[in-house]
Amino acid sequence: MTNTIKNPKRLFIQVQRNNLPQVCDKYPFIYLERGRLEIDDSSVKWIDYEGNLVRLPVATINCLLLGPGTSVTHEAIKVMAASNCCVCWVGEDSLLFYAVGQCPTANTKNLRSQMELAANEKKRLEIARRMFLKRFPDDDVNAKTLKELMGMEGKRVRALYDAYAQKYKVGWSGRNYVPGKFELSDLTNRILTSANAALYGILTSAIYSMGFSPHIGFVHSGSPMPFVYDMADLYKEELCIDLAFFLTMELCGQYNKYKVAEEFRKRVIEMDLLGRIGTDIKTVLGM
Repeated sequence: MTNTIKNPKRLFIQVQRNNLPQVCDKYPFIYLERGRLEIDDSSVKWIDYEGNLVRLPVATINCLLLGPGTSVTHEAIKVMAASNCCVCWVGEDSLLFYAVGQCPTANTKNLRSQMELAANEKKRLEIARRMFLKRFPDDDVNAKTLKELMGMEGKRVRALYDAYAQKYKVGWSGRNYVPGKFELSDLTNRILTSANAALYGILTSAIYSMGFSPHIGFVHSGSPMPFVYDMADLYKEELCIDLAFFLTMELCGQYNKYKVAEEFRKRVIEMDLLGRIGTDIKTVLGM
């Protein structure tokens, strides 16, 4: 999906009758906010905050992303479950991810493939190497162990922090974030933390909508969403790191969450992140 025509700063188009998926199509996801999902003659209808009514062909939608101001009836959930339409509860533009409702009869083909690949040590390492190859195109990653690749990545990221600090002429004393104590970090670290969280939210929604699991990773392990963190590393330099140091220069010492969110959305649109995620996942998994 692209950004809405009415507001170029938003990531998703506004759902209207003329842009609904056709019967021959299968949409990966549709994002809804500020409205209500109800049932009318066994079909799901969306009533937005302006009173406009749109009937949703939920059988052609893999996942509904429900944003702020959204309510849904019990009967609507039953019909969507019967249609194998997953439901996720997210923040505005899916920049935060809260919960997911999985259908008991959902297609598990992609999930089974992901589990089989992760359980096979040889295939898991091959996928990890493909992920690192995107960041180290000039290196022979096939000769490296996972531990060596992770060491290379750590050095690369630290070098990126220093390079962008010099580029934008801002002070930098290293990555520092204590969970639950966001306000104690310096400005650059706060922006980095916010941008990373927004990226994780988008990726989690996309991964669920494609039928994969965020909990089965190939590089990261022992964390809540290893596959989300695996994929996020492909985009952090372009989206989060450059943004953090650029905004540190622009904000003059005062953290502004609205400015951070606005600039983050702008960059997501410019780099076509929503169009790239699906292809990148299938590429790194060799599907």
